[in-house]
Amino acid sequence: MTSDLVRRQFRLKETFATMIAAPRFMELAARTIAAGRAALEEYIARHPQFRNTLEPLAAAAAAPLLVHRMAEAASRVGVGPMAAVAGAISQNTVETLVAAGASHVIMDNGGDIVLCIDRPVIIGIFTGPATIRDIALRFLPRPGIFSVCTSSGTVGHSLSFGYADAATVIARDGYLADAAATALGNRVRKATESEIGPAIRESLIDGVEGLLVVAKDRLGLGGELPEIIRVPIQTQIISKG
Repeated sequence: MTSDLVRRQFRLKETFATMIAAPRFMELAARTIAAGRAALEEYIARHPQFRNTLEPLAAAAAAPLLVHRMAEAASRVGVGPMAAVAGAISQNTVETLVAAGASHVIMDNGGDIVLCIDRPVIIGIFTGPATIRDIALRFLPRPGIFSVCTSSGTVGHSLSFGYADAATVIARDGYLADAAATALGNRVRKATESEIGPAIRESLIDGVEGLLVVAKDRLGLGGELPEIIRVPIQTQIISKG
């Protein structure tokens, strides 16, 4: 990591995140994470179905913008709005830091990553027990914010109805990437080409740039992806509870 950037971990209830940015933005990041969670929690207290449903659910008219964006992204891919929660917190935080002047910021919220980068970045894909492992995506600097989110049916605590070891989506924002990764993972019920191929094609919607699926010894790719490289995955830096 270059000297103008620092890495800091944030833990707040279910949020276990790692932030890379210039030191002066870390206090703002902490405040934004807390504010985003508070807004969501207050809404859920009044509308508990928003947290519990596994189906798309529209937000109330007076809901915070973060809640509306979660609901919209989830409805586009046919999942419940909480499928977008980690990406939502990351997206909201990175947008705030970029608006405050950050030119290079990365937030990893339990494997759901939102970035705005001014130098090359390598994002490792943790594939757990799969035969295919130690792979990563190498991104070159690009304008604007984008997101790389991964869902898994074999790794971590997030709910998935599929059996993909890693279902990764690159999209224009964390709301869509997180929800779409959940939907993609749900569609992979077997580690076969007949499952993986259609799942990728069905998930390649407007706003989704690229998709990657690892299921045991199978690798599926779709859309536009950056260079895929082989690197040892450093599990000790994974953001997890």
